[in-house]
Amino acid sequence: MKQPADGHGLDRHAGVSELRPATGDGEPVPRNAAAHEDLPLDRNQAILQAAKQVGSTLKKAEHPFALAGSVAVYAHGGTQNLQHDVDFCIRPDDAEAVAATLRRAGLTVYTPPEDWLLKADCLGQQVDLIFELAHEPVTSRLLARAEDLPVDSVLMPVLAPTDLLRGLLAAFSEHHCDFGAVLPIARTLREKIDWAALRRDCGDAPMPAAFFFVLERLDIIPPDGDPPLPPVAPAKEDRP
Repeated sequence: MKQPADGHGLDRHAGVSELRPATGDGEPVPRNAAAHEDLPLDRNQAILQAAKQVGSTLKKAEHPFALAGSVAVYAHGGTQNLQHDVDFCIRPDDAEAVAATLRRAGLTVYTPPEDWLLKADCLGQQVDLIFELAHEPVTSRLLARAEDLPVDSVLMPVLAPTDLLRGLLAAFSEHHCDFGAVLPIARTLREKIDWAALRRDCGDAPMPAAFFFVLERLDIIPPDGDPPLPPVAPAKEDRP
């Protein structure tokens, strides 16, 4: 998940050698040292396994959090075409405690140059612990809107679809405007998203406004002011 701020232009997916251990870390744990099972050969499954392990660890410690990013889209019914990391939202005030919990679980936790997240390594996968989303700190109110959903059999709080898309739209700028990556998410989750709220929050910015226009032309959402589109009926051959 990319943080929506031009000032945070550094590569968030740099190798861990470019990062420094978070406060309290001893010697870095070798990659995969915290694995309790063999790493799945399939990359999507590897990412899901990492999400499940970190989510279970945070749940047991009773930290407020919500799954975000491509794994959250998958949990809401999107395709299992996951990106290169796992994203969790946590409150800024909880960052130190969350890092300590993950270290006790055997994970390496790093503090990157960016000041709005921590990074961890789980089962060879990068985990981003984000405490600023859409230019705003992660709040208890945001986490309260999360939905408890199964993530490959592990129940955990997942960021609400409207909040997921709001974060992606806020990331658009003249330097980062990948409509192609966000379009399938908008199409898949369109009936679960509060489009009026997104237009109100993001519609004045040029890039989100252009994205809304594309969605309208593709009949994914109705023009502003029109009633919502009815649910899409399944094709005849798909009906029972």
